[in-house]
Amino acid sequence: MSDEPDAGLRKPDESNERPLRRGWTTGACATAATKAALIGLITGEFPDPVAIILPKGEVPHFQLAIESIGDGYAMAGIVKDAGDDPDVTHGATIISTVFPAPPGSGIQFAAGEGVGMVTLPGLPIPPGEAAINPVPRQMMTKICEEICAQYDLPADIIITISVPEGEEIAKKTWNPRLGIVGGISILGTTGIVHPFSCAAWIHSIHSGIDVSRAAGLTHVLAATGSTSEDAAQAIYNLPEIALLDMGDFAGGLLKYLRVHPIDKLTIAGGFAKLTKLAQGALDLHSGRSQVSMTFLADEAEKLGFEPNMRERILNANTAQEVLEMTQTLGIDLASPIATKARQTALATLKGAPVEVEVIVTDRKGAVLARV
Repeated sequence: MSDEPDAGLRKPDESNERPLRRGWTTGACATAATKAALIGLITGEFPDPVAIILPKGEVPHFQLAIESIGDGYAMAGIVKDAGDDPDVTHGATIISTVFPAPPGSGIQFAAGEGVGMVTLPGLPIPPGEAAINPVPRQMMTKICEEICAQYDLPADIIITISVPEGEEIAKKTWNPRLGIVGGISILGTTGIVHPFSCAAWIHSIHSGIDVSRAAGLTHVLAATGSTSEDAAQAIYNLPEIALLDMGDFAGGLLKYLRVHPIDKLTIAGGFAKLTKLAQGALDLHSGRSQVSMTFLADEAEKLGFEPNMRERILNANTAQEVLEMTQTLGIDLASPIATKARQTALATLKGAPVEVEVIVTDRKGAVLARV
């Protein structure tokens, strides 16, 4: 986690020569791999490419990267293509190994290497289960039942999903904080990854809130990055599951808390990010909202400054430059920014019973304002 924009994400293709490509979720890849593995187990031949029907009716085709048949099992693997989305699981190999299960046991799911296990309540999968979310489970169950019916076989199958390097990939996700240990989650509701929708990040924010509520926590901390989180943690020392990696997605956080409230929310962030929130922006990404120098000049003017200061602010290149300029003159610009950022948060919560605190930090983590 970082206070810098896009830290840890893949660089997008910045050329304008082609539209951004969509990709496929881990759940879609796991479903396609499961279909190929089960057909391989039954017939001895793997379909390649393998097609699946997604929840909204699309029919993508996946090339197999791995196929293997052994004593009582078959395995197939697909390399995930996230398209042009900055997805940490892009390029990961999603492997499904299918085994016959005892008669009458139905379809069961297991976590192989690199797929996490759920250990905390509040997620859509209960503790003790593999971190394979409900929609991917439904997709795999449906396709296995259809294949078994086609070959007049009982749908008694153990499906083990593995992701080599998944445990290392999971360190770049929220899974450790959500109590998902040992690897990544198999996710997806539509099967499609839309470029820069950042759905996985927002899903993780929602999951973090759910886990905090299930644990009975009354105070959560949402930070734009690690520097501001560390600064707020120095004040509160909250449990790890109370730390919500908000990043740029203030709207995703606040709109979910509106419906699923927690007693107290502390928002911590750097001066520039929280200036955007103060302006009313709910997406704080540098490519989707900008700091208004006019806004900063107006706020500074209310605090009083020398005659040429407004022009200097309007000509500044960055919010950091404005902050340093006003600090030199003894003007506390961070406090009104914190106050207005809090007002934006409260307006977005629309009366939900959530007490809101805002902490503004500098680049070194010093607290500039706390409202």
